[in-house]
Amino acid sequence: MPPKVKFTKDEIVAAGLRVARIKGAEGVTTRNIAAELGVSTRPIFTYYRGMDELRSDLRLAARAVYRRYAEEGLRQPIPFLGFGQQYLRFAREEPQLYRMLFLSTSAQGGAMAEMTQSQALLRPSLCRIYRLDETAADRYFRNMWLIVHGLATLIVTDSCPYSDAELSAILTECSVSLCKACKEIPGFADGSFDWDTVFRELVEKS
Repeated sequence: MPPKVKFTKDEIVAAGLRVARIKGAEGVTTRNIAAELGVSTRPIFTYYRGMDELRSDLRLAARAVYRRYAEEGLRQPIPFLGFGQQYLRFAREEPQLYRMLFLSTSAQGGAMAEMTQSQALLRPSLCRIYRLDETAADRYFRNMWLIVHGLATLIVTDSCPYSDAELSAILTECSVSLCKACKEIPGFADGSFDWDTVFRELVEKS
């Protein structure tokens, strides 16, 4: 009779997340997970045929952690600002999981897939709160998300010199600029505006 399995699949995934948080995605091996559990590698292969399957479940678990951050942001009075702040908080508090999800070439869909999903979630709020049509809301979100993602990347690479208050101010400043452009520059939202003429007029203003 084969030995009774000591750990559940969820416990193995949880151990894998603990390893990832310390050693990064590269450190997620059957040996390291087994060491975290205090067992041999045999229980792992009771549930998984190989590391690809296990890494897939680890990414799903990491994404669930990220989603909790994102959902907390979406409950704030200004959902996009809350989302941006929580995105940066996730990068600061879970840098290795952020790398796994958004900076790894092996990530399923990676950062751009997350942008698309988040855009769909936030579109109704942006239309309602900022009084934008869907085209303008999508342009606003895309550009703001690129800024947020860039700041988060500075955080996880230990290159960000800004405090939380300064980061919030940066997001607010960029938000005001984009919202103003969407509302006041004809064709800005769909990319059809004469950028050369608009920019020249702005530069010439005293």
